[in-house]
Amino acid sequence: MNADLFKDSNIKSAYFAGGCFWGVEYYFEKTDGVKDAVSGYMGGRLPNPDYKSVCTGLTEHLEVVKVVYDSDKTNFETLARLFFEIHDPTQMDGQGPDIGNQYLSAVFYNDDNEKNIAQSLIHKLEENGYKIATKLISAHNHIFYEAESYHQDYYTKTGKTPYCHSYTKRFKD
Repeated sequence: MNADLFKDSNIKSAYFAGGCFWGVEYYFEKTDGVKDAVSGYMGGRLPNPDYKSVCTGLTEHLEVVKVVYDSDKTNFETLARLFFEIHDPTQMDGQGPDIGNQYLSAVFYNDDNEKNIAQSLIHKLEENGYKIATKLISAHNHIFYEAESYHQDYYTKTGKTPYCHSYTKRFKD
């Protein structure tokens, strides 16, 4: 990642856990205004986790994508809406065929504004009949750890497409 990206005050980061990070990363990387999407781990108690330890479920980390975006071109609400439409936010035990704590759905919010936006979107989905399992967690209490290099840009490297993520329109407005 180019360090110059962070010199501009309009460059921000958002953190989304929606099952296997490969599919979440895939969709965010194709989004206007997104500078980078990085697969990693967040929310657990073990410092410097790796994929093998996270897969045990004992570290309590989730597979998370750090979305680096230009706030002059997109915003947190647009990204959060996309997040809720590229994974199943109603699944409680994982995502698609991937079952386990590391695959749970969560938004790690940076401030009260992001928390309020995510809560509002969840409320809209619930009004539309969805029972949302997505958790809201403060990012300030957790460190984002970048996943191993073989996890980054997985679908671009392999030429495959996501097996447990797809776009489903869920918002009526």
